[in-house]
Amino acid sequence: MDSFIFSINATVPIFAIMILGNIFKRIGIIDDHFASVANRFVFKVCLPCLVFLDLAGTDIRHHFDVKYVGFCFVATLFSILSVWIVAKLTLKDKHSVGAFVQGAYRSSAAILGVAFIQNVYGTSGMAPLMIIGSVPLYNVFAVIVLTFESGHTGEDSSANIRKAFVNILKNPIIIGIVLGLIASFINLPLPGIVSKSINNLAVMTSPLALISIGASFEGRKALAKLKPTFAASFMKLLGWAAIFLPIAAFSGFRDQELIALLIMLASPCTPAAYIMAKNMDGDDILASSIVVATTLLSSVTLTFWIFLLRLLSLIS
Repeated sequence: MDSFIFSINATVPIFAIMILGNIFKRIGIIDDHFASVANRFVFKVCLPCLVFLDLAGTDIRHHFDVKYVGFCFVATLFSILSVWIVAKLTLKDKHSVGAFVQGAYRSSAAILGVAFIQNVYGTSGMAPLMIIGSVPLYNVFAVIVLTFESGHTGEDSSANIRKAFVNILKNPIIIGIVLGLIASFINLPLPGIVSKSINNLAVMTSPLALISIGASFEGRKALAKLKPTFAASFMKLLGWAAIFLPIAAFSGFRDQELIALLIMLASPCTPAAYIMAKNMDGDDILASSIVVATTLLSSVTLTFWIFLLRLLSLIS
């Protein structure tokens, strides 16, 4: 019961903010223009500040676990490439491929991971190392996939490769990741006034993104995308964890290591997936549907995984 209550407390407030965003739009407090501006602001300012602080606060040189970071990297890379191949072969609407791929692999690792582990163990534990092993790949491949699967025709592969490379270099989130890794590696001290200012922008990421998702959510259009929504949700919440958690346990990972991996593999799709799809000409309707569905269902699925890991004495 405590695992269920914990998961409910972690996911229901997120879903509630989405609902409030939809209500605010219906009663005229916000409109489509606000949602569009909020999307752009989160994409270009808030999210880069968030990932910068998460990585800058990690002491890479002294707490770097090669085996653990390598496992996170390989699991993330495998999930991205395999779901991309599946989506290319099975989705009829090719414009939806980018949003589907993001929704099926991209977790709330940075936003939810640290808070989740702190709730369980009182410390962020292995979350920063999990973030190093997964979040840079999340964002780099999000740019690549959305660039190649934007639905534009008439561009050859070399043009797409050049475009993807330029988009990676220009992407605000990638810039935040690179600066955060540099700050972590050189142990850059941030003056209090700078750190608090950046943090004030970072903490707006989740609320603004969730309100924007709620305001932009179009239920009737989403109903036409139920199959890809639930296919991506199944892979995100159950599929990857079923594949990689047994391998992780066999590899000797326990407690905080497994909880961090669980967040990476089976937490709801991050609102950033919607923000990037919206800003890079992807299928934002499908992206928002996957975020809503995985957030709603994750209170049950995360509870199941936590219960199973405890039952097997893999976490305490």
